[in-house]
Amino acid sequence: MGGSENPNHSLDVATPDGADVRVESIRRGVSTWSRMTIYISLFAVLGLLGWGLARAQAGPRSEGRAPEFTLTTFEGEIITLGGLQGKVDVVNFWASWCPPCREEASYLEATWRDYQDRGVMFLGVDYVDTESEALAYISEFQITYPNGPDTGTRISQAFRIQGVPETFFIGKDGRLRGVKVGPLAPPELEERLDPLLAED
Repeated sequence: MGGSENPNHSLDVATPDGADVRVESIRRGVSTWSRMTIYISLFAVLGLLGWGLARAQAGPRSEGRAPEFTLTTFEGEIITLGGLQGKVDVVNFWASWCPPCREEASYLEATWRDYQDRGVMFLGVDYVDTESEALAYISEFQITYPNGPDTGTRISQAFRIQGVPETFFIGKDGRLRGVKVGPLAPPELEERLDPLLAED
């Protein structure tokens, strides 16, 4: 009867010699394992955060050779960056849901029409979008330079974009010569393209 009133006392009487020591050891083991699990999880999270921060601090690619990529346009044309060697390339990342992209769309198209016969290629890379919305956007702004989806975000990852819009400028030698984060406005394109075209 007294044991039911004092569970701890009943446990001491009922358990064999040394059982209380084993129970305490198990408790300590579980506690140690729990702490180790927490520490490992914490280090993993901190590691991921550190990697993400380092990647963000690195910013978009802005120098060295441009990452090689293949873009399949909405019309089914396959374009490789290597196949454009010898041209000045403008690679613009955009999305139909992006308001700042709309600010630059007409300017990009107008500049493309002015420069397309002067050794310049414009490429539009549609980022995380639906094809129907992307095609409606292209139609709205009467865009005629090649555009295609960034399937699996492989191209945007290669260029380490921070968001949209972002525009990369590639010289005739295939090297990155600059990047603009945010919408372009006159005369930014002309100021970047003319010096690149003047290079041998």
